[in-house]
Amino acid sequence: MRLRLGKRRAAEEGLEVTEARGVRTLHIGSQAIQSAMRLSRPWDLELAYTRAMMGFLMFNPVPQAVLMVGLGGGSLAKFIRKQRPQTHITAVEIDPRVIAAARAHFELPPDDAALEVIEGDGALYVRQHPASADVILLDGFDAGNQVEALATQTFYAACRRALKPGGVLVVNLWGRDRDYAEYFARLTRAFDGEVGWISVQNKTNVILFAFDEEGAPARLAAAQPRLADLSKRWGIDLRAFARDFQWAGEASRGA
Repeated sequence: MRLRLGKRRAAEEGLEVTEARGVRTLHIGSQAIQSAMRLSRPWDLELAYTRAMMGFLMFNPVPQAVLMVGLGGGSLAKFIRKQRPQTHITAVEIDPRVIAAARAHFELPPDDAALEVIEGDGALYVRQHPASADVILLDGFDAGNQVEALATQTFYAACRRALKPGGVLVVNLWGRDRDYAEYFARLTRAFDGEVGWISVQNKTNVILFAFDEEGAPARLAAAQPRLADLSKRWGIDLRAFARDFQWAGEASRGA
């Protein structure tokens, strides 16, 4: 692992941890930031796209089981564990170096009753665990590119089967990826059009929400009265996400 603190470096191939102005970042095979942690607030969500991924709270504010495919520095796992210890989080990460970095440099705690980190193939895990998650958080990148095995039609269909009734799949995509439109189309097909999205930082990231059942727009409308309290409880502006939320028909015209 390469660790760079200010101007100091220590070498290893492919994975780099850097630190500047009180923020520690993780890079895997490129300069793209895979994860970030403010040293003074290690449990908070430093990156805008991770906060947007928590938009699933608008549809399910009390998830019992969250599955993460792709760990990064463990920001989402730490945040959910801190805010709602009743939720069980399973994080599947194929690269042992990433798990080691999350534990050594990003304050990811050891496994306990609330958190289980598994070294393994996320695509295989999803196929083998039907009806197991209320929420799936999918953030699968390698060297700055979407992992193709985590963006196939077959995989998105497996994600739908891995959700419990009423579940939601949350996917982080690069909005400027040349294959973005195809990934979006695959997801929409797998979930029969029950897909919405939030654009982050002028489409640098697009967070897609795919729903196992019909009626997600009505669920969002019904959640409006409690979004102020939820926003305060979690420290995330869910009201802004609700205002910015778009549905699949609008997204396909703008993609």
